[in-house]
Amino acid sequence: MTLVMGIVNVTPDSFSDGGRYATADAATAHARSLLAAGADIVDVGGESTRPGADRVDPAIERDRALPVVAALAADGALVSIDTMNAETAVAAVAAGARIVNDVSGGLADPDMLTAVAATDADVVLGHWRGHSADMYAPAVYDDVVAEVRGELQQRVAAAVGAGIRPERIIVDPGIGFGKRGEQNWQTLRGLDTLVALGPRVLVGTSRKRFLADVLGADATETRRDLATAVTSVMAARAGVWGVRVHDVTATRDALRVAACGAGPARKGRPMDEITLTGVRGYGHHGVYDDERREGQEFIVDVTMRLDLAPAAASDDVADTVHYGEVAERIVEIIEGPPADLIEVVAERIADDLRARERVRGVTVTVHKPSAPITVPFSDVSVTVRRGDA
Repeated sequence: MTLVMGIVNVTPDSFSDGGRYATADAATAHARSLLAAGADIVDVGGESTRPGADRVDPAIERDRALPVVAALAADGALVSIDTMNAETAVAAVAAGARIVNDVSGGLADPDMLTAVAATDADVVLGHWRGHSADMYAPAVYDDVVAEVRGELQQRVAAAVGAGIRPERIIVDPGIGFGKRGEQNWQTLRGLDTLVALGPRVLVGTSRKRFLADVLGADATETRRDLATAVTSVMAARAGVWGVRVHDVTATRDALRVAACGAGPARKGRPMDEITLTGVRGYGHHGVYDDERREGQEFIVDVTMRLDLAPAAASDDVADTVHYGEVAERIVEIIEGPPADLIEVVAERIADDLRARERVRGVTVTVHKPSAPITVPFSDVSVTVRRGDA
């Protein structure tokens, strides 16, 4: 199920609703209304990133955003902080934010990735080619999808190199950032290739100019919200993790209707998924004698593809996969007979999961963070994909 992230701009100058929720009380009340409308996450920002916007002093940004983050976190809401400043990110996580949403992908502040690595927050890495004051100057591409994909891969590698585990990373193709009209549509049409990168994908099209260009001169806010709902459905069908929107109700309704219209699983429609990440076990796998003798920790991520419609209808665990049992079985395999290669361990896990009645396909990644490599590195992993896509 695609998550819906509601936008909370605590700013006087955001492109769509700037000034509407510029006080902490107004912004907090608005965020609560988004949550009541079905938002899974609220994304709080104290600095506008609209085209042409000037930078804001980080202290002012924090004064705007942190009281809202703290109030919503106290409510138990899942809160994201929309910031390009490392100090703001750290302060927001301390106030209760669980996600750092950096539209610059860590490029605006060289301390951002290291700062996030020191927390337990997830991070959204946006595709970005420069600040808002002149964001369209670098909007030159030979192949926008391939270049966005490649540049996001670089940001993911930088994040991992800074100490952020892959399962904490979300990528955003940066619709509207350093991209003009048709380049945004090309990026949307290529979302499946971005989803295939591996990290979760967040897409934000809400009320942006490329939608208004299609709608014409009378592109009211209401019409832009309806257009946003359509592009959110497009993104969901490509398999994205989440969509970031101003109007949660319109997008939530569109996603619900689209899900009903899709019907039961059938050929040509992507399968549903259950993902389990960071399962840890101690095994004695490796080519070298000391690896076999002393052992080391292995970390496993799995995605199981199956039809979840029966479980959604019955609310019965018998109609899905018990992920607690899956986790225990993964640990048993890690602790099982030694193998030279983690490829073998991944294959054993994939075969075990594929043998389950409802599972039609699996993706298994086995990480070996303590591998005997002589140069500095963060992780080494092997991924196998078996069964239906």
